[in-house]
Amino acid sequence: MSMITASTTVITDCTSETLDERILSSKQPVIIKGLVKHWALVEQGRQSDRNAIDYLKSHYNGRPSVACIGSPEIQGRFFYSADGTQLNYQTQQMKIDELLDLIQAGFSEKNPTSYYIASNVIDTHFPGFRRENDIVIPRPEANVAQEDLRVSIWIGNRTTACCHYDASDNLACCVVGKRRFTLFPPDQIANLYPGPLSPTPGGQALSMVDFANPDFSKYPRFAEAITHGQIAELEAGDALYLPSMWWHQVESLNPFNVLVNYWWSNSARYMGSAMNVLYHALLSLRDKPEHERQAWKHIFDYYIFDDPEQAGKHLPDEAHGYLGEIDAAKNKMLRALLLNKLNR
Repeated sequence: MSMITASTTVITDCTSETLDERILSSKQPVIIKGLVKHWALVEQGRQSDRNAIDYLKSHYNGRPSVACIGSPEIQGRFFYSADGTQLNYQTQQMKIDELLDLIQAGFSEKNPTSYYIASNVIDTHFPGFRRENDIVIPRPEANVAQEDLRVSIWIGNRTTACCHYDASDNLACCVVGKRRFTLFPPDQIANLYPGPLSPTPGGQALSMVDFANPDFSKYPRFAEAITHGQIAELEAGDALYLPSMWWHQVESLNPFNVLVNYWWSNSARYMGSAMNVLYHALLSLRDKPEHERQAWKHIFDYYIFDDPEQAGKHLPDEAHGYLGEIDAAKNKMLRALLLNKLNR
């Protein structure tokens, strides 16, 4: 997006052997040049798109996947319908080799049908792929099981994944083609004008702003978001570390593009999704009188968002209860308590 002038920080002296916590603990986006340039699929893609497609087919086990298919009219921009009640594309189960053939058939078309396979777990459809295309994500030792690492592949032609956020940390590896990420920090949410919570392409709302042609009369605060934005340009072999909750739009710039990403969170596996809290708050808090909502904001700051130890610091240890660390046993108790209250 030309109005954004800031570029994401680039590191050029890091290889897969030296990827470490100094990068992942920065909690700022970082481009790692050439991190996966040695991957077999990167090397095949450098030779030709056909080579890359043949390489993917050689590892594919034939299992169907969910394909996103958009008419030429959307010009690769997967978004909401005009009234915001639906998405502007269709999804269908199909085999990945068939989709690869459709993408390849469209290479000669000026405005082809848009095809996209998003966030397909690699190991379920491409067994053996990671033996030649993988990286180790360093994670701290923990006394409890952490959320599982999810390794996914994204395959498509020229497409745009409109601006959204993800709840997990992300290492996005550009494997074939080029990608442009437009990034905004989490505090810019109001200036990005999120769309409806349902439907969504992947669970999170999309920004309603068309970055290629922003309507400042309709979305005036987007001008402020621009001053906080940054652009990350990735070539094949580059990777982007993107901390959780950062807003990002992803443009796939070539006729054929492949990205492999790693999602993880160093929180306990039993914690569950924070989106559940948002839905519950919509149900129980948002429509209360203003003075009640403001009072509850102080309550949440005290118990959740400020120092997590302050609420129990003045109490005897044996009286901490749910104010102490939530372990697996307390997690089960809280879940049972919530289910009981919600089902009344």
